[in-house]
Amino acid sequence: MRLNTATNTAQKYEVPVTRKRARAHVKIEVEEETKAKDRTVIKNIKTILIEDESEKKVLPKKMRKKNDQLNNAVPDNWEYVYNGIKEYRKRVTAPVDTMGCERLADEPSETVTAETSRFQSLVALMLSSQTKDTVTAAAIKNLQQRLPNGLTLQSVLDADEEFIDACISKVGFHKRKAMYIKQAAVICRDLYGGDIPDTVEGLMNLPGVGPKMAYLCMQVAWKKNQGIGVDVHVHRISNRLAWCKTEKGGPEATRKALESWLPQSLWSEINPLFVGFGQVSSICPSTEVKAAIAKGKLTRFD
Repeated sequence: MRLNTATNTAQKYEVPVTRKRARAHVKIEVEEETKAKDRTVIKNIKTILIEDESEKKVLPKKMRKKNDQLNNAVPDNWEYVYNGIKEYRKRVTAPVDTMGCERLADEPSETVTAETSRFQSLVALMLSSQTKDTVTAAAIKNLQQRLPNGLTLQSVLDADEEFIDACISKVGFHKRKAMYIKQAAVICRDLYGGDIPDTVEGLMNLPGVGPKMAYLCMQVAWKKNQGIGVDVHVHRISNRLAWCKTEKGGPEATRKALESWLPQSLWSEINPLFVGFGQVSSICPSTEVKAAIAKGKLTRFD
């Protein structure tokens, strides 16, 4: 009987189960501001209650690095350095000053239409990729002289791809570029009424045209300053000056970083300025300049 009583008692009086309350997660945010006078740091702490962990957002490492590259602080001495390079470039000329893509197209005149001039600028930029300015200039001159009626949209449409390739055979990847030029001419005729696209997006939809070419073409052909044309020189020099931290991110990352703080009035100027500086200066030399220094053909400019 006692056993039964004990059993009944155990069944009657069950130990109550205590349910644990869900933990509330507390997020602490610290806002820091610096007093102008004494530069002491004031910490304003505010506590935010977050009931659900899913609301907590942590950026992946790759995204954090990307954001760090784009949100650059304005370099303290950038104007001093920039003006110093400008003064240097006034004294020392470079190939880009006389043979840059903006100088190769025929100027609009009674015999050269504005559409033809813009098309020539586009072709010059397409040829310039991984090619020296001197070689690009010679290739454009060949096209202007050897194509019937000069370098026009119609003359490119009428010419064989092999003939165009023969005219530009000294430039890098000439066979591929000859194909791209023919394809671009067809697109310009069919979609743009015989003119070149007047937007960055439209230009980048052409075969063989990347961001650098598109932004430079907008500046040269359409006189619209919508972005910085970043080539290997601008990319290299900007990173060596610590104006951005995009050495591994490539020219596009450099463009976005520079545009985040460099005044827009300088966007069209910085490309020929830095390209020329990279072409001739041993202070921030390109591979070609380094080779010339090693052979004793070039000394440091003062």
